Amino acid sequence: MSAGTAAPRQRSGTVVGVLRLLGAVLLAVIAGIHGYLWQQGYSGIDVIGPAFLVQTALGVGGALLLLVAPPRLVPWAAALGAAFAAGSLAALVLSTTVGLFGFVETTAATLWWESFWVEVAAVVVLTALAVLAGRRRAGR
Repeated sequence: MSAGTAAPRQRSGTVVGVLRLLGAVLLAVIAGIHGYLWQQGYSGIDVIGPAFLVQTALGVGGALLLLVAPPRLVPWAAALGAAFAAGSLAALVLSTTVGLFGFVETTAATLWWESFWVEVAAVVVLTALAVLAGRRRAGR
C-alpha cells in the first residue's frame, strides 16, 4: 500500500470502528427499551409480551456480536443488526397503524417516539456499516 492510500484507508477504518460502536449501542438501546416495556406491563399481552422479551435478548446478542465479531464478519453482523432493527421498526409501525397480533399501539404510548427514532437510526447506521465494512473487506 502506498503512502497516498494509507490515510484514506486509516480514516475508513476509524469510521468503521465508530459505526460499529454506535450500532452496538443502538441495538443495546432497542433491547433496553423492549426490556423496560416488558417489565412495565407488556409482558401480559399475548404474543407481544413474549416478542418483547425476544427483542430484548436479540438486541443484546446483536450488540455483543457487533463488538466481538472479527473484521471479516462485521459486514454480516451489521446486516443482521440492520435487519433486526428494520423488523422491530416495521412491527412498531404495523402495531400503530393496523395492529399486530390483535394489539393496537398509539404514538402516545411510553417510549413510542424514542423507539421509532432509535430503530430508524439503527437501520441507517448498521446499513452504512455493512456497506462500508464490506467495501473495506473487498478492497483488501
